Amino acid sequence: MRRLKVFVPILIALVVLAACATPTPQVVEKVVKETVVVTKEVEKVVTKEIEKVVTKEVEKVITKEVEKIVTKEVPTSKGVVTVLGVWGGDEYTNFRDAVLPFTEKTGIGMAFEGTRDLAAVLTTRLEAGNPPDLAILPNPGQLYELAAEGKLVPLDSFMDKDQLVKDYGQSWIDIASYDGRVYGIFYKVAIKSLVWYNPKAFAAKGYKVPTTWDELIALSDQIVADGGTPWCIGLESGSASGWPGTDWIEDIMLRTAGPEVYDQWVRHEIPWTDPAVKRAWELFGQIARNEKYVYGGTTGVLSTNFGDSPRPMFDDPPGCYMHRQASFITGFFPEGLKAGEDYDFFPFPPIDEKWGTPALVAGDVIVMFNDTPEARKLVEYLASPEPQEAWAKKGGFISANKNVPLDAYPDDLTRNMAKAIVQAKVARFDGSDLMPAAVGAGSFWKGVLDYVGGADLDAVLEEIEASAQEAY
Repeated sequence: MRRLKVFVPILIALVVLAACATPTPQVVEKVVKETVVVTKEVEKVVTKEIEKVVTKEVEKVITKEVEKIVTKEVPTSKGVVTVLGVWGGDEYTNFRDAVLPFTEKTGIGMAFEGTRDLAAVLTTRLEAGNPPDLAILPNPGQLYELAAEGKLVPLDSFMDKDQLVKDYGQSWIDIASYDGRVYGIFYKVAIKSLVWYNPKAFAAKGYKVPTTWDELIALSDQIVADGGTPWCIGLESGSASGWPGTDWIEDIMLRTAGPEVYDQWVRHEIPWTDPAVKRAWELFGQIARNEKYVYGGTTGVLSTNFGDSPRPMFDDPPGCYMHRQASFITGFFPEGLKAGEDYDFFPFPPIDEKWGTPALVAGDVIVMFNDTPEARKLVEYLASPEPQEAWAKKGGFISANKNVPLDAYPDDLTRNMAKAIVQAKVARFDGSDLMPAAVGAGSFWKGVLDYVGGADLDAVLEEIEASAQEAY
C-alpha cells in the first residue's frame, strides 16, 4: 500500500501535466514515451481499474492535441512549413512518408493542405495576404503568371542553378524558369511520348517495333494489308473532348519543328496558320483521319472515350495493335494484364532525324511564396534524390532527377519510362496546358474534333488563330 500511495500522486501529476501542456510535435513524442513507461510501472502495482482510467485519459489528451497542432494550428514561426497541393489518398500518404526523414533530422514539420481546386484556393490565399510557404502546382502555366506578378521566390537565389541543371537537365530547368530565373522544381512527372502495344499480338504476326516515323507508317500499312487495324484512338472526354489529339500534335511538332519553334507556337509568337504548325496537323491526320488505320473509323475516334479506346488491343483477335497515350493510361487497361507480357510501350518515334526523340511531359512543380529558413531547407530536401527515391520504391511515381537510381522503381515498365525521361535530350511540357484556357482548352480541342470529323484544315487553323489573337 505504501508503494501505491507513492505512485498514485506521481501518476496523477503526470496526467495533469499531460492535460495542461500544449506540446509541439517534438514534445508530444516525448510525452508518449513517458506514458508508456508509467503505464508499465502501474500495471505491476495497481489494479486494472486504475490502469484503465490512466490509459484513457492520456490517450484522449495526446490524440486530440497532436491532430490539432499538426493539421491546423502549428504556425510557421514554430518550425513548420505550410504546403498547398492537389494530392490526396495514396499520393498524399506517399509524399508525407517521403518528408518524414527530413522532419526527424531537422525538427522542421510540414502542414499539408490538399485541394482539388488549387487555383481558386491559392488565388484566395494570395488576395488575403496569407499564401502557403510552398505550393505544388499541377503544371507550370500558373508558375509563369505568379512569377510575372512577383509573387514567387526565385529558387536560384539560394540554390545552385548549375547543380540543378546537372541533376535535372537543362530542359526541366527551362520549363520551371521565367525571365531567366528558376522558380520551380519538378517533383512528380509523367511522360506522354509513348506508343502502347500488345507484345504477344506483335509476336504472333512477326511485327517489329518501329524506330522511325517511316517505319511506323510502314508497319501501319502492313497491318492493314494483313486485314487488321493499326490504331486505337479515342477523343471523347466529356466537356474536355479533343484533348488526346492535342498531345499527338504536340509530339509531332517537337519532332518536325524542334523545341524552339514549339516554344514560339505555345507562346503564340508564330500564328496557327504557320507552315510548321500545319505540317504537324497533317501528319496527325495521316493516321487519325485514315478510315483504314483507326478502329471504328473516324466516327469511332470521335465517339470513343479516351480511357476505353485502348481495350481492343487485348481482344482476340486484336481490334487494333497500337495506342499512343501517356504513362497513366495503364490504369484504364483491363484487369489481370501483366506489364511487359500483355502490354508494353515504345517511344513515339522521331520524324525529322535532326530533332531526335524529345519527350512530351507533364508533372507537378514545387514553388515558394515565403522565403523562410525552414521553407528553404524543405525545398532543398525535396529537390534531392532521397525523398523522390522513397516514393519511387512505392510505385506510381517517376522522377526527373537523374540521381534517382533506376533500380529504385518497382518494375521494368516504370523503370523504362523513367529512363526515357532522364535520357531525353529535349523535354517540353504539354503545350495546351500552357496556353490560355480559351485556346488550349477551347479552340484547340474543338479544332481537333472538327479536323478529324472532316473539316478543312486551313479553316480549322484560321479559327484557332482568331481565338488566339483575342486570348494572348
